[in-house]
Amino acid sequence: MVNQTTRVAIIGGGMGGLTAAIALTRIAGVQVTVFEQARKLGDVGAGVAVAPNGQRVLDKLGVLEQVKRAGATPDGHGVYLDSLGNLVAEAAWEDSAKQYQSVGMYRPDLVNVLADEVPADTIRLGHRLTSIQPLDTGVRVEFENGVHDEFDAVVGADGVHSVVRNSLMQLPEPVYSGFIAFRGVIDASILPDDWPMISQVWMGEGKHFMCYPLQQRKLFNYVGFVPSDRPLKESWSAPGDVSELAAEFAGENWDPRLRHFIQLIDKTFWWGLYDHEPLTNWSLGRVTLLGDAAHTMLPHAGQGVNQAIEDSITLAFFLKEAEGAEGIAEAFKRYTAIRMQRTAILQNSSRRSGSQFDEQNEFADIKKRNADLRAGRDFRRSVLFDFDAVKAAEKALKRFRRI
Repeated sequence: MVNQTTRVAIIGGGMGGLTAAIALTRIAGVQVTVFEQARKLGDVGAGVAVAPNGQRVLDKLGVLEQVKRAGATPDGHGVYLDSLGNLVAEAAWEDSAKQYQSVGMYRPDLVNVLADEVPADTIRLGHRLTSIQPLDTGVRVEFENGVHDEFDAVVGADGVHSVVRNSLMQLPEPVYSGFIAFRGVIDASILPDDWPMISQVWMGEGKHFMCYPLQQRKLFNYVGFVPSDRPLKESWSAPGDVSELAAEFAGENWDPRLRHFIQLIDKTFWWGLYDHEPLTNWSLGRVTLLGDAAHTMLPHAGQGVNQAIEDSITLAFFLKEAEGAEGIAEAFKRYTAIRMQRTAILQNSSRRSGSQFDEQNEFADIKKRNADLRAGRDFRRSVLFDFDAVKAAEKALKRFRRI
């Protein structure tokens, strides 16, 4: 079995990388080092939704209460609205057992909560990976600042444009989707007193806008999805133009409440949306991928961070079972086999959800779209929210033990 002398490098200190560090330490019992290219953790970004399936994992890891204290639980289910603000469908927000409810998290807050659970001396900031080289007894990593080291294994949690994936596995780059997102947060205290403390999505022709509460309801997250021929590199921090955002949702075809919300925005960021067909492999020898590096997906199902969380605990369970350092490659291969099917389903589901939100033209069957959205509430609850990554990993391990 692997143990505390087994050294694992995690490339990427975002939400996936930090969750992996917690899981690998607490479940697999290995020694981790997290390398992050930024010089500060969690200093940019907007909101993410930690869904019931992600919370179930965080509960197992002992960090759920910390996350909930930093986040915001909505008053109830979210709503899908047409562009004028009329109710189209209700959205799922809790699992079937009503044990876990979606929590809105300010991204820097979530990063900070996770980082607090990782020993500070295991996180290396300002380390941009330049090369990775498999060795007979491990993996060598080199960084732009001249630092280099050797590890028993490497986990690439370095996002959509993963250096680990691109330098080692020669896999295709994610493709620009043709959409950008304007995103950011506003102070909730400036909203009307009767503003609903829930997730809301306004759907119009070729674009949509969503918002939900964060940070114990002190902030409100917003994202406006619009078509664009500017294929911005995926980023949380590129400054955007508030007036351009307002123009996208101006006019009498949009709900006055939404237009008022947008008028309150004083700062926004660009975010280029990239998509990827499911990969055929995430692992090569003692190197594996996790989160966006493994399964880039559009954000319309709200599952990006949650799938990285599921990846993390699954990886930890399989690595724990590895028969010494030489068994790491087999553990990574099995982890990949278990996770690929679920994430492929959600990649396709995210793409389909975005198309549904934007279907409002002369060729669209709006009644069918609306019915599909209503039916989708049960899909999200049963397929997404009720999924237990811990039980799935344990069941898979039993199956592999019999082989």
